[in-house]
Parts: sequence; structure tokens; C-alpha cells
Amino acid sequence: MTAALAPATALDAADWQARRRAHEERVDAWLAPHLARRRSGVRHPVEDFLFTYYSHRPAQLRRWHPGAGVVLRDADPSVFGRDYRATAAGVTLDTEGVRARRAESIAWIRALLAATAGRPAHFGCFGMHEWAMVYRQTQDEVRHNAWPLRLSPAETAAVVEERGVRCSHFDAFRFFTAPARPLNVLTPTRESQHALEQPGCLHANMDLYKWACKLSPLVASELVADCFELAKEIRTLDMRASPYDLSELGYPPLRVETVEGRHEYVRAQRSFADRAAPLRARLIAECDRLLPATIG
Repeated sequence: MTAALAPATALDAADWQARRRAHEERVDAWLAPHLARRRSGVRHPVEDFLFTYYSHRPAQLRRWHPGAGVVLRDADPSVFGRDYRATAAGVTLDTEGVRARRAESIAWIRALLAATAGRPAHFGCFGMHEWAMVYRQTQDEVRHNAWPLRLSPAETAAVVEERGVRCSHFDAFRFFTAPARPLNVLTPTRESQHALEQPGCLHANMDLYKWACKLSPLVASELVADCFELAKEIRTLDMRASPYDLSELGYPPLRVETVEGRHEYVRAQRSFADRAAPLRARLIAECDRLLPATIG
């Protein structure tokens, strides 16, 4: 037995075309610099991350979807993809077919989002996860070795050892260098992800974009774009607080190795947590309307 969606919402051609156009224009502003760099073979350590780390490709982000339970009048189903079908009322997503294929994934995402939302936020990591990713490495060994570290390798290691590492996010922890992993107060795993993620974590909030992508096309593309926009801003903070010197790219360092820098980092982290909370709630609500009904 599956949950019944609310009655379909029908959009006239002028309305859905305006929404699609607004989405494409919004996304194009983000895509244009990335695509230009890709054509030129130039890499950007900050702005390319969301297109290379996450599996959603630029064309997928740009393609507009109205979400489950929306009927588009005077539309061609072939324009929207293989999961759309024509009905007497208009074109609509084959919601039953898509959610049947995705039921397990939707439930997994919903459980993670709800568990994260239900925990208190922690703000004591000070971005040391990025430092742990270069701990005890030479300049040539670090991931973004085209860009210098702000401190020497020895000084960078000293900051990590003095501050300690308090990372709860598995997908950050798995990139730690081998000598950095024992310094973390936790040992996150994929299996413990639901038990550890918390809403103050930059990467957990950045990942709202990943979960929105995995729910597409069942969720409206405007929600996916909202999550992308937040993730893009979080990535900027993440790399400003990192040990890399990216000032030539226009990113002044946020010096978390200082007291003042740590205070600034926490203020920004709290702001992002506040902004992520309603997005997480929207994703949970979308999952709830898509998941099988509870049988009493």
C-alpha cells in the first residue's frame, strides 16, 4: 500500500514555462563559469566542487522538473524525460513508477534527515576536517597542490594537534590522511551515519543538495536549486577556513588557527545551520508524502 499524494496541481503553459525559464536562468548563472573552465581545462578548488564531488551533472541541475503530483498543460512528455507520460489533463511525472524504484532510497534519506534534524547542533569543530585532509603531507601530496598552504606542513600539523579534530561526517572523515584519523574523537562509518550526523556540520548541510538530487525528479527543481545555492556558499566558507591560501582567487583566509578566526567560523556555521533547517524540513516533508503509508 502506498501513500496517496494530494490531488494533482495543474499548471497552464504560461505558468510552468515561466517557472522553467526562471529556474534555467538561475542555474545558468552558476553553470556558465564552471563550463567555461571545463572547456579550457582549468580547475577551480572551490567552485568546481559541487559539480565534481556530487553525481548530479550540470545538465541535470539545469533541467526543470515540477515535482510529483503536478500536471503540465500543453506540454510534450519527451521534453521532460523518460519518466513523464501524457494524460488527458496534461503531462505529468509517473510518480508511482519512480517512487516504486526509489522507495528504499527515499526511506534511507528520510531517516537520515530526520535523525540529523532531531539532534542538537555542535559548533566546536572549527573546520579542522580540511586540515586533517592534508595532515603530515607535503605540498606535492595535498589534494589541491596547485595552491599553496598558508602555513608550512609542520605548522599545519601543529594546528591540528593543538586543536584536535571533532568530525562527525563520514564523507569528510574518509578523506583524512592515515595519521590524522586516530586524532579524531569519533570514527564515523557509513553504517553509523544516521547515528552521528548533526545539523551544525557544514558537510551535512552541504549534503542537502545531494539528497535533493537523489529525490529528483520527485521534488521540484526549485528545491534542488535552493539546496545547491546553500551548498555553494558553505563550500566557500569551508575552503576559506582550510589550510590553503586561495587569496589569489578572491577568497580571503578565515584563520581558524586564531581565536578571532574561530569565533568568525562559529558565527558563519550557526548561520548556515539556521538556513539549512527549513530546507531539511522541506525534504523530510517531500519524503513523507512519497513513502508508503503506515499500516496500523
